[in-house]
Amino acid sequence: MKALILVGGFGTRLRPLTLSVPKPLVDFANKPMILHQIEALKAIGVTEVVLAINYQPEVMLNFLKEFEKKLGIKITCSQETEPLGTAGPIALARDKLIDGSGEPFFVLNSDVISEYPLKEMVNFHKGHGGEASIMVTKVDEPSKYGVVVMEETTGKVEKFVEKPQIFVGNKINAGIYLLNPSVLNRIELRPTSIEKEVFPKIAAENKLYAMVLPGFWMDIGQPKDYITGLRMYLESLLKKSSTKLSTGSHFVGNVLVDESAVIGDGCLIGPDVAIGPGCIIESGVRLSRCTIMRGVRIKKHTCVSNSIIGWHSTVGKWARLENMTILGEDVHLGDEVYSNGGVVLPHKEIKSSILKPEIVM
Repeated sequence: MKALILVGGFGTRLRPLTLSVPKPLVDFANKPMILHQIEALKAIGVTEVVLAINYQPEVMLNFLKEFEKKLGIKITCSQETEPLGTAGPIALARDKLIDGSGEPFFVLNSDVISEYPLKEMVNFHKGHGGEASIMVTKVDEPSKYGVVVMEETTGKVEKFVEKPQIFVGNKINAGIYLLNPSVLNRIELRPTSIEKEVFPKIAAENKLYAMVLPGFWMDIGQPKDYITGLRMYLESLLKKSSTKLSTGSHFVGNVLVDESAVIGDGCLIGPDVAIGPGCIIESGVRLSRCTIMRGVRIKKHTCVSNSIIGWHSTVGKWARLENMTILGEDVHLGDEVYSNGGVVLPHKEIKSSILKPEIVM
């Protein structure tokens, strides 16, 4: 089987992290976002992953070469010269996706994090005999999304309603599809939307089916949702009784710490924290609801909450970072500095406090 991951553009919503690497390579729970998906695909027998990309393909491919070897899976790129929406890239990658076997192929949005029940999806797809399957997830506020109206018993999709003002259902497209090769004949090579142009036509012919995603789902393409996604991901590790979660008197709630990180005395860490490789957390530090990326040093008695600290940054003593503070790569924050939602671009030195949410160039 093959899979296409829609990588797309510049990842502006996750700046300043995406000023250093393309968005799918930004770490989430201590490994690049896209690796969560590639590992899940490999686990169910996918042999080749095609990345649909229009930005920095060299960086992506160089980086993924080592994982190609490690995971034993072929990774190639299909490069857009102009943005082609959500369906155009599938048409562009046609020759890479068709192998004459008649097997369906996966299409995934690279921002989505979930438990990836891909094996169940293959069984569901074979069971209904339609042309395409989509994964849907239940949400509390369907009016913010495009809602999928479906038959509860069979999963057959009746229609799509974009941002409904009256309640029509609470299931939305989760950005994970399984498509028969015949779907490629329905997509023109031009900027086009799979949700608005391709799927409604398949649904009109009663050939589109939706499977409700068990477990959590989050689009982690922006900081607030990234932090929420981390909480959900760590919660799912707890439910699976994963040995990856850290235990001990330092930790409260779900915490993921790379084995090469060093944590000082008297720290209190958690809930919902990820600490990456080579980090040094000095004594008396308090961390909650945050991600600390590879090679970061946090000095004594500092408090970080609801924030993302980019690679190889340092945070001084007695500092306080909160309210969606994001430090880009290699940022150095002085002692006793306070940041209330500061977004700091890479390679900056910050010596005075950031009292209200703002971008520091």
